[in-house]
Amino acid sequence: MLNSVALTGRLTKPVDLRYTQSGTAVGSFTIAVDRQFRSANGERETDFINCAIWRKSAENFANFTHKGSLVGIEGHIQTRTYDNAQGQKVFVTEVIVENFALLEPRQASQDGQQRSANNPAAASQGNSFANNGQPVDIRDDDLPF
Repeated sequence: MLNSVALTGRLTKPVDLRYTQSGTAVGSFTIAVDRQFRSANGERETDFINCAIWRKSAENFANFTHKGSLVGIEGHIQTRTYDNAQGQKVFVTEVIVENFALLEPRQASQDGQQRSANNPAAASQGNSFANNGQPVDIRDDDLPF
């Protein structure tokens, strides 16, 4: 059997880094990934994939990324269930990250964030994906939260 996932996309918010009772680090985050095809109206649709990363990798990932960071991740899909506060069973599907890569220099990432804060229109004109294959076009109004 094979359960392998490879994704490239941008973080939708900073990593939520927590620690278990035994002191093990676990990070939760969502990555926005554009689909390869365009919809009937000519726009790309975006999938928002929930991910978890464990131990020292979680701490490193949280320390070196931020909202909007372009990352590549490899891992496997995992499902789990739990009962919420209302007693309802909740089903969760997420990617458990085994390896990751930061796909843009830290300085470029910070410059892009600063440019966006200072002049949102100018930041959206740049093509920061020119050397990374397919472009990812994600606007704030695309985010599900």
